[in-house]
Amino acid sequence: MKLNELTIEIAREKLDKGEINSVDLTKACLERIKELNPVLNACITVCEESALLEAEKADERIKVGEKGSLLGIPYLCKDILMTKGIKTTAASKILENYIAPYGATVVKKLKEAGAVLLGKTNLDEFAHGASTENSAFGPTKNPWDIERVPGGSSGGSAAAVAANMCLFALGSDTGGSIRQPASFCGLVGLKPSYGRVSRFGLLSMTSSTDSIGPLAKTVIDAGMVLEIIAGQDDMDATSAVELVEKVDTSNRDIEGLKIGLPKEYLKKIDPEIKKVLDKTVEYLKNKGAEVIDISLPHSKYGVPVYYIITPSEISSNLARFDGVGWGLSQNDTKDIIEYYKKNRGAGFGDEVKRRVMLGTYALSAGYYDAYYKKAQLVRTLIKDDFEKAFEKVDVILTPTSPHTAFKIGEQVDDPLSMYLEDVYNIGASLSGLPAISVPMDMIDGLPIGLQLISPRMQEKSMLEIAVVIEENGSKEKISI
Repeated sequence: MKLNELTIEIAREKLDKGEINSVDLTKACLERIKELNPVLNACITVCEESALLEAEKADERIKVGEKGSLLGIPYLCKDILMTKGIKTTAASKILENYIAPYGATVVKKLKEAGAVLLGKTNLDEFAHGASTENSAFGPTKNPWDIERVPGGSSGGSAAAVAANMCLFALGSDTGGSIRQPASFCGLVGLKPSYGRVSRFGLLSMTSSTDSIGPLAKTVIDAGMVLEIIAGQDDMDATSAVELVEKVDTSNRDIEGLKIGLPKEYLKKIDPEIKKVLDKTVEYLKNKGAEVIDISLPHSKYGVPVYYIITPSEISSNLARFDGVGWGLSQNDTKDIIEYYKKNRGAGFGDEVKRRVMLGTYALSAGYYDAYYKKAQLVRTLIKDDFEKAFEKVDVILTPTSPHTAFKIGEQVDDPLSMYLEDVYNIGASLSGLPAISVPMDMIDGLPIGLQLISPRMQEKSMLEIAVVIEENGSKEKISI
């Protein structure tokens, strides 16, 4: 096995034993990036020189006996997270040459842990999309089939991990943007509970649902990353005080575990995905779990609620890009009115403009009560449905995506179809719950994942169950 194909768990063992070093591991990933990025367009920025320096420092720390789960492990970071001294573009022309003056808390934590930053990954502009086709720097391609999308908005991170350009990558998940690309690319994608991981340094999309999490090759790897990046942060008032409990992967006993299947998620389901789900349910029953039918009656309102709340928060968060403090600036104007007309929002792509306009409308006088306020009330009902369900079950099992990866350009002119991509993911996001997508099977040569949703701050138990489900999943590998 090539070094860049290792999991974090195996690489950690080899690094600690002195069988490999971080410099060679980092070089293997950089070589893979050079080989495949011209094809996949997964990375916007590659930090070869600084990555090798970080790898050398990691090797020095290992030599003197320092221990750390991610010490010397190379990773990539979604280009919506601030990285001090490195370009942070959000895949937008507005920030094409923007150098971040400070780093996101998660990036700082990974640096302190000795992880090696290889570069920044492509995404839908400002994370607005479900296919990574809305990037100002061109679409990312799925390593399983380069005619198809990798999902989004964390599609660059997903494609990079799937193609072994790194050992893990950071993504952000607002309504499914880690989980859906994980499903499309045959990876584990973990969205932590809202507040579990600090959002400081994340260019906000929807402040009330944004979560930062890992895309990894295995459930154990995802858990290792979460342990490092989680925790309260004084720079983020929404960060949670609860500590992350260490995952016990040695226990595979799920005897008596109660797993809920929401009937609303199984309506109009793709027959092939239903087969994957049924096979997994039988496997879990044979392991001693009890599978219970449950109802989430307000889940049918999830997509419309999300696409009122999300554009509303986007219109507020992107108001700063006015050509004065942030953004492109054209100064050949006669007065301040002309200046604002020429510069405000200049450089935004079509999808960003669409969401800003929708959000501004929903928040405007005369419409706020009818749309935004009503959406927040229904959001509470969705959250209550999950709380009632968790009185009966320990975890909820659903599909991650309604289908496998679609072809590039197939839905680009149909925003409504694109918004429905996260139909199974939005509920957990609106409710602030942890969720994970685990690769399960192949359909016509393309991967598909299943999703687990747990009560808030119950990542430990969710990951331990996910490890059991993962053992029954497909073991096929990409051949590029």
